[in-house]
Amino acid sequence: MWKRIRITVLLLILATVALETWRAQRAATSWRDTLQVAVYPINGDGSSAAAQRIQALEADSFVDIEQFIAEEVKRYEVPTLQPVRLNLQQALNTLPPSPPERPGVLDSVFWSLKLRWWVWRLPTPTLRPNVRLFVVYHEGSAGRVPTSHGLQRGQIAIAHVFADKAMQRSNAVVIAHELLHTLGATDKYDPATLEPIYPSGYAEPLATPRLPQRFCELMAGRLPGFSAPPEQPRSLAQCLIGEQTAREIGLLHP
Repeated sequence: MWKRIRITVLLLILATVALETWRAQRAATSWRDTLQVAVYPINGDGSSAAAQRIQALEADSFVDIEQFIAEEVKRYEVPTLQPVRLNLQQALNTLPPSPPERPGVLDSVFWSLKLRWWVWRLPTPTLRPNVRLFVVYHEGSAGRVPTSHGLQRGQIAIAHVFADKAMQRSNAVVIAHELLHTLGATDKYDPATLEPIYPSGYAEPLATPRLPQRFCELMAGRLPGFSAPPEQPRSLAQCLIGEQTAREIGLLHP
């Protein structure tokens, strides 16, 4: 008797969580209202370079991402006055839980739950966000930073970027890429070679000649051309949102 009651209560809780998650995802990709994104800077390596970069951030430090998405939404003829707003929050002193080094299915699920619990315990911003975006700055002396992640469930993105101000425009590409993951966009490159997948990973798949491409499909992350590996875009000015990605995030409908 009591066992059945407990199971029933648990199923009701899970169903409620699933329904709220579905509603949140649907609202985020309806493009009827401004998508509110709370941006939390984090010093990823404790370096003075990262600390100085975070200290220099201002309310408009991510405006190029807002403008890029606004231009793409307009290009797909979606009538939204301001599609997205990135709201800078106070810097955090703790890092999010690290993803598993060799992610199996269970390890990935467990990490996702840990991450969502960590986010849930953070203070809620005055303006309740649709997406929580953690921008983790690194000195990057070795020329590399950890892998970034974007989760549609929970609508959480973690972008690892360089603290060097000269990297701001290329950092914006990484941040925008992970932000779109939270809206349901999928990667469009071969993880083994980093080559964009044709045709979904090409911004202009019908171009003649096909290579080199003028623009990078944002979720492919590289400019298809003759170099190996393909060149990374230097800024969002070199990027577009392709048709498959547009469908995934609600800008196009079948």
